[in-house]
Amino acid sequence: MKLEIIAATTFGLEAIVRREIEALAYKIIKTEDGKVTFMGDERAMVRANLWLRTADRVQIKMAEFRVTEFEDIYQNMRGIHWEEWIPMEGNFVVNAVSVKSKISSVPAIQKVGERALIDRLREFYPLDRFPKTGASFDIKISLHKDVATVTLDTTGPGLNKRGYRRLIGKAPLKETMAAAMVSLSFWKPDRILVDPCCGSGTIPIEAAMIAKNIAPGLSRKFASEDWDAIPTEVWKQERANAYKEIRNDVNLRIFGSDIDPAAIKIARENAEEAGVDDLIKFSVADVSALKTKALSGVMISNPPYGERIGDRQAIDHIYDSWKEFFAANPTWSLFALTSDKTIEDKVFGRPADRRRKLYNGRMEVCYYQFHGTRP
Repeated sequence: MKLEIIAATTFGLEAIVRREIEALAYKIIKTEDGKVTFMGDERAMVRANLWLRTADRVQIKMAEFRVTEFEDIYQNMRGIHWEEWIPMEGNFVVNAVSVKSKISSVPAIQKVGERALIDRLREFYPLDRFPKTGASFDIKISLHKDVATVTLDTTGPGLNKRGYRRLIGKAPLKETMAAAMVSLSFWKPDRILVDPCCGSGTIPIEAAMIAKNIAPGLSRKFASEDWDAIPTEVWKQERANAYKEIRNDVNLRIFGSDIDPAAIKIARENAEEAGVDDLIKFSVADVSALKTKALSGVMISNPPYGERIGDRQAIDHIYDSWKEFFAANPTWSLFALTSDKTIEDKVFGRPADRRRKLYNGRMEVCYYQFHGTRP
C-alpha cells in the first residue's frame, strides 16, 4: 500500500535526514522543522527504521485536517481506516500536542480522539471494551495553527536506541546526534578520526558503523514488527539484505580517549556490542597527551560544558590543550558540539568556519566547525 511516511528529527538535522532518505531512493514530499515527509510502502517503512541514522523515529501519516472545534477531531479521526492497522486486541494509545491553535486542551483532544478511534473499531469488532493485550500502537494528534496531523508511530523506543549501548557514562550523547556530527564533518573512512573526550565511545562507534555500513537498527526490535499489517517476511528480507551490505574489508584509523578509566571500559564494551571493537583504539589519556605525526586528520568531539558536567577549570584545560594541538597541526580540522560560546576565542582566536544550531536533548547547543588548511 502507498504510505505517506514522516521521519521525525531533532531541529537542525532535517537536511541530513533528507539526504539519508534520498539515499534509500524514496521521493521526498516536503521538509519542515523537525520532520521530513516522503512516499513509500510497508517495505519503505521497514527500511527507514533499519537505515536512518540521524532521525528520531519513523511515523505513518494517517490524516491531516483543519480543526476549529472538537467535532472536527472526532469526525476525521473516525474516518481513518484504523481497522486496517489495529487488530481486536491491539494496545492503542492516543497522545496529543497543541501549539498556537484554538483548541489547546491536550487531555480533551486525546479523549475525543480515542473515543472516535474506538467508535470506528466497534464497527468492525463486536466489543464493548477493548482488552489492549496485543501489539502496541502509539497514535499522536499534533495541532499546529489549527491544522491537525495524525500519525502512527512505527518505531517504539527512539531510533537512537541502537541496541549496542548497554552501558552509558555521564551525560551521554545520543547516538543519532553522534552520527549527525560525523556526517556533517569532513571525515572519510580513509582519514584519521580522533575523539579525545570520547566518554562511552558513541562518536567513534557511530563513525565505525558508518564506515562499515552497518544498518543502525539492525540489532534492535521495532514496535511495528509485531503488527499483522506488516508482513514478517518483509522484516526478515530487509534484515538479511542489511547484513549483506556490511563491509568487512574496511581498515580504519579511529581513536577515542578519555581521562576516566571507567568510561573507556564502557566504550570498549559498547564497541564490542556494536561489532566494531576491532576498528577503534580506545585509551585512557588526558587531552594534553594528544600528539600526532599524521599530515592531516579530523577531531570530532562533544567536550564537557558548564551546564552539563565539569567545571570551568577542566573545560579551559581542554581548550588550552586543543589550542596547542591545532597550532602544531594546522592541517587538522575540529568539529565540536557544545553550548560554551568561548570555544572560538579560546581554541582558535577566531570565529568558526561554520556553525550549526542544534539541540542536545532540550539544551540548545552549537556545532562548531573549524577547517584545517590543505596539506
